[in-house]
Order: sequence, then structure tokens, then C-alpha cells
Amino acid sequence: FVAVLVMRLRDEGLLDLGDPLAKHLDVPEAGGATVAQLLSHTAGLAAEPRGPWWERTPGTLRPETADVFGERPVVHPAGRRHHYSNPGFALLGALVERLRGAPWGQVLTREVLEPLGMGRTSHEPRAPHAGGWAVHPWADVILPEPAEDTGRMGPAGQLWSTAGDLARFAAFLLDGDERVLGAESLAEMRAPAVAPEEGDWDGGYGLGTQLIRHGGRFLHGHTGSMPGFLASLWVSPEDRLAGIALANATSGPTIGAIAADLIEIVAEHEPRIPAPWRPLPEADPALLALTGPWYWGARSYHLRLRADRGLELSPAAGAGRASRFRAEPDGTWTGLDG
Repeated sequence: FVAVLVMRLRDEGLLDLGDPLAKHLDVPEAGGATVAQLLSHTAGLAAEPRGPWWERTPGTLRPETADVFGERPVVHPAGRRHHYSNPGFALLGALVERLRGAPWGQVLTREVLEPLGMGRTSHEPRAPHAGGWAVHPWADVILPEPAEDTGRMGPAGQLWSTAGDLARFAAFLLDGDERVLGAESLAEMRAPAVAPEEGDWDGGYGLGTQLIRHGGRFLHGHTGSMPGFLASLWVSPEDRLAGIALANATSGPTIGAIAADLIEIVAEHEPRIPAPWRPLPEADPALLALTGPWYWGARSYHLRLRADRGLELSPAAGAGRASRFRAEPDGTWTGLDG
């Protein structure tokens, strides 16, 4: 959700993803990290803030943005590797507040939740809501978990929602919504931003988005937890399906696998019905004349005209690289693949 707010700022021209955070916020502890590095967890920042466990303590312990950092705020060189950082997203929340002039939760409600109809998603719990519980590891006892307002750390994970509201958010992640964020910016968020960790080529990270391969499918979304709660949301663009799993337990089920399995089960047993064929509403004769067989050396390709003046080049037979092209206003073309 915070990443969507940051991408909105980018699309409005209020920041560039390559901007050093220092251009917008006075937080020297972040070093020279860029906005994109914070979004992709490659800024090299420490994983957790200083002081006691932040999810279980009030935000008054860290009243200012600089208070989230300990004695060693940077633990890796920026841009070198993926290292998940909750303080990094606290900084992105502060960035949103600085450029919007309002608390990040208010901005989120106004710019994302209300347009998408997510009336049961909020910064604080709203009755009726499930309570958070923990099962004692050495006894059959359940214990209530705290629900703190984590203050400056809130953008790292403090949000209350429902399965219904998250389904609306998943639909937005599939197609975009011009009132919130367009499909091209969402596609940019789910493109891998860093190489996978050694030994893990089935997962990665985009701009605020986790990426995994499950059952041969590419999924994007995120998992998360707060004391007493687990959550996971995965989206499969190819299948146009989403899987959502929520539990009011501190630990227990592998929540990410459950949500991914839901997608696989539905895709296999209720495959999507193809959309009915419809002609293009209009076709530029000059572009239509380009379609047909083309050759690279002796290898043949087919060029097709797609919607919105797009072109698609694909091998006529056998292996080869395909690519889509987008027409630009100045008469040039931009390749969208490879």
C-alpha cells in the first residue's frame, strides 16, 4: 500500500525513483539510499529499529523518524543485495507525509482505500474485528496479543483489513485503476528489482512487491504479520486469480503457501473461460500495412497489430525471442520485453 502511494508521487512528477532520499527528507542515517532502493529493500538498512520489539510497543518510544535507527543503521552497501528493512518503509511513509503534507494513513485512505471501496481497511481496528491470539509453545493455552499504534513504524505493516477488502485490492493489482494507479506503473512494481538470494531462484522482490514461482506460476503480492495475526495475498496475472489467507494467530499455518495453493486449485479445477473475440475498434492503415511475415536473416517472424496501436513480434515457428512494442508520441517505438 505504501509503495502504491510512492508510485503515485512518481507519476505526478513529485519525485523520481532514482532520487536519493536525502533530496526530500533530512535523514542522514539512510546514507545515500534512493527511493527505488528503499522500495526494493536494497538500501542496505538494518532490518529492525532500535529499542524493544516495535510491533509490540507503542510508537511513542520512537516519536521522530530518526528515532527508528539504532547505532548501526546501514549494514550493507546500498544496491548490492536484498535485505528486508522495516525501518526502510517507515522512511517511505515519512516521505509520503512530507510530500503530501498529511499523515500517511490519511493519505492512504483518501487516495487508495476510498476510491477502491475498501471501507473496512483502516490504520486502527474498527469493531467488529477479530482479536489477535498466540498459542503457548509448551501448553494448550491461548494468550491475547497486544494491538499497539506503532507510530512512525506503522507504514511497515500496521493496517487492519478484511478478506473482502483485500479481494478489491487484488482486483486493482490485476488491472489498475486510473483514479489510483495505472496498469503500467503496477507492472513496473512487479518487475524483479534485484537478483534472487543465493540458492533461492523461486522468489524475488520488485518495488514493494514480493515475487514467487509456485506450481509453475508467477505470483506477486506480499505476506506479513503483526502480533496475533498472519496475512498473505498473491495475484496470478496469467490466470487472473488471487489467493488471500488471513489468520488471527501469531504463528502456525504457512499462510503464504495456503494463499498460493488456493490459486493453483481454482486454476486447475475452474480454468478461466477465454474472452470472446472482438474486432479492434480502429486500425491505423499505416500500421496495418506493417503486419505479416518479417525476417531476421533466414529466421521468420510474424508482426501483429494489437490494441492501442501496439505491435507484437513473435517467431513464426520454433524457438526465438518475442517482443511487444509501444508507439510513442514522437514517432519512435519502445520495446516492452527482453
